[in-house]
Amino acid sequence: MKLREMMTPNPLTLSPNQKISEAAIIFMENKVDGAPVLDENRKLVGLFTKSHIYRVINSHMDMSMKVEDLMTREILTGHPDDKFDEVITPQVPRLPVVDETGVVGMICRGDIAKAFFNSYRNISLELDTIMNSTHNMIVSVDEQGMVKVFNRSAEKLLCIKAAEVIGKNILEILPNSGLMDVINTGKVEPLQKVKLNERFFISNRSPIKKDGKIIGAVAVLQDISEINKMSKELRYVKELNEELDAIVESSFDGLFITDGDGNILRYNKAFEQLTGINAHEYRGRSVSDIKNDGILTEPVTFDVLKQKKTITVMQESRYGKITLTTGNPVIDKNGDIIRVVCNVRDITELNMLKQKLEQVQGLSQHYESQLRTLKLQYDNSEKLVFTSTKMKNLVSMVVRLAVVDSTILITGESGTGKELIAEIIHNNSSRKDKPFIKVNCGAIPENLLESELFGYDRGAFTGARKEGKPGYIELAAGGTLLLDEIGEVPQNIQVKLLRFLQSKEISRVGGRSYNKVDVRILAATNRDLLDMVQRNEFREDLYYRLNVVPVHVPPLRDRKEDIPSLISHFLQLFNRKYKMNKRVLPEVVDIFMEYNWPGNVRELENLIERLVVITLNEIISREDLPSHLAKPQDESTPYVLVSGIIPLRAAIESVEKQLLEKVYAQFRTTRQMAKELEVDASTVVRKAAKYNVSQEKKNKNRQQP
Repeated sequence: MKLREMMTPNPLTLSPNQKISEAAIIFMENKVDGAPVLDENRKLVGLFTKSHIYRVINSHMDMSMKVEDLMTREILTGHPDDKFDEVITPQVPRLPVVDETGVVGMICRGDIAKAFFNSYRNISLELDTIMNSTHNMIVSVDEQGMVKVFNRSAEKLLCIKAAEVIGKNILEILPNSGLMDVINTGKVEPLQKVKLNERFFISNRSPIKKDGKIIGAVAVLQDISEINKMSKELRYVKELNEELDAIVESSFDGLFITDGDGNILRYNKAFEQLTGINAHEYRGRSVSDIKNDGILTEPVTFDVLKQKKTITVMQESRYGKITLTTGNPVIDKNGDIIRVVCNVRDITELNMLKQKLEQVQGLSQHYESQLRTLKLQYDNSEKLVFTSTKMKNLVSMVVRLAVVDSTILITGESGTGKELIAEIIHNNSSRKDKPFIKVNCGAIPENLLESELFGYDRGAFTGARKEGKPGYIELAAGGTLLLDEIGEVPQNIQVKLLRFLQSKEISRVGGRSYNKVDVRILAATNRDLLDMVQRNEFREDLYYRLNVVPVHVPPLRDRKEDIPSLISHFLQLFNRKYKMNKRVLPEVVDIFMEYNWPGNVRELENLIERLVVITLNEIISREDLPSHLAKPQDESTPYVLVSGIIPLRAAIESVEKQLLEKVYAQFRTTRQMAKELEVDASTVVRKAAKYNVSQEKKNKNRQQP
């Protein structure tokens, strides 16, 4: 409590020149027992109290004496912000309160008594609150055994009201409490089992002493059922810990566990055998000690704590053992790592399973290949086969665009795969679980296109359904709508389509209201829309609304690196479809690489299907190709495909090996091969040995399916 809270503000003051008789009258009239004395400048110069007046009367002194003759000149003062208990003492019965402006208050005996009373009351209330908030029972008695304290927990557990027992003898209320024994002996009796009102408690009893004399006793009691519950929980935790120890020790792999700060908590015998450390040598120490002592080269615990994820690394122990270690973080609900559990396995154990693992991986790859083949028949998105850098960059950009809702205009020649690009955008967007509607604007008659896109209401035109019909835009609500061949949309419908793109609202044919539709628009065309805009065949404003993000699919002639992959893909697809096993010769692939493919991927797909169906032999050769492709190449200008940049030496060796494989496939003797390659026969033999090309290997390859 601060002085400003208890002082009398603007107190009565006296002047040094006032008579003592006048001061006595003032004290009587204002019922005060003292006042500060101020000079003409309102400066505190003394303190005059009733005690001074009583001294004058008892000594038969002249009452006309001045106040300054008897006032106390050496006085203590306080500041309004001073704390009461730091300033007021029994030696300071009165205290003027002074700030920068002068005397602002006065603290007298009554103020001090009132403050002490309030303090006592607050302490008493606080003590009662603490006692009644305690979970355990508290009962205290005086030296006569009369109950003084009986808190709420005692009321609740013993079903007795405090008002019924306060002031009564404890032997009448709780004869088994043992408090009288404590008063008689003066000894502390901890952890005593006692039965009160048919319930058992654990009691801690102590004498209450004041100035070395026993004035009472207090008992703190706890329901024994709670202790039994705690005991059961402790026993369960102990059993659980023993079970955990058994599990950790029974692991064939080494287990190494740390806390969230990298301090070692435990490790099992398997870890000791792998690293050569003793049972308790490193427990309680840091993981850095294991590294510093050379037990392990790079403990994975550091990386797990830093990256907060499971990490697997190869480690080497000081005994030269190579181990495969996986560190797993244990994360609490706040996202903090509280444990790191490392599983350590000798790599030689994995080598024992290597062969079986390779077999399983081979089977897995085989099954995966078959599943992919089946999916290609039903899932169009799998038909996008590519290896070229252009397509990789395109697909990478398309996947990034999928996560936003921007309108995209997909351009490219016919047969390049624009529809498949649209599928990738939809399948990688947040709308992938919603409808994906494809509309070929060029395949719908002009007089029906508006009603097919926007729908129609009841009675919109002759032959319309009575209940009306939603359009493709409404059917694609929440999902994606692909407007293929957008360049074929008539200009009168372009206006309505433009309004929808601007407001996301549509009005059915024959309807009078507009409805909001949340749908993402993708458009595709093989025409030059900008040229159509310049020829007034396509609205300029609609073009810019559609061309928010342009995506151009390159023609096949600009990405010929994809042709071998596409050939293999379509060949596998149609072999599966028609239950055949057709293959193509390398010369056919070379011819395809030289062709310009005006029909792009669709033309290649159709040609592969035709060759698979009509070719009589298992091997598709130059002779099976259409006339416009089967023309022999000019031998003077051999064609070599360069699909990427590799070291020149590696490129030369690759070409040499391919040439040797071809001549070994066509000729029987090295002399014929040397003549064809225009080199010595010894060169052919030496190069063939270098690249492991032989007649035997050629025959073996022919026998393989």
